Amino acid sequence: MDFVRSLMIAASGLKAQNGRMRVIAENIANKDSTGRTPEEDPYRRRIPTFRSEFDRELGARVVELGRIQLDRSEFQVRHEPGHPAADAAGNVRMPNVNTLVETVDIREAQRSYEANLNVIQSTRRMLQRTIDILRG
Repeated sequence: MDFVRSLMIAASGLKAQNGRMRVIAENIANKDSTGRTPEEDPYRRRIPTFRSEFDRELGARVVELGRIQLDRSEFQVRHEPGHPAADAAGNVRMPNVNTLVETVDIREAQRSYEANLNVIQSTRRMLQRTIDILRG
């Protein structure tokens, strides 16, 4: 049963990190998404959160993707007088997405994903060795 528990806990980590990477990819994809008019807000960066849940069936805590929060930091401003979303001064409010921050975040998510994947692979190997011992 401990093999199954470790597999399920690691699988919950995989699912959570996959969701995190999806949110980060959405941020990167929308880094240039402005409003259509000067009054309309541009895309606002999303921040994934995690929560720990107790799984009664497993008798262990698992991680889940929590609520997606909005980054309330200021929008960037770029001077582009010909843009449809430019104000009277020719300034356009740009999304508050920093590609460098998103790149670091997605690399961290990838490493966490890989760590959970390694747990699953190691557990499978141990399970296979146990089966081999019992057969022998």
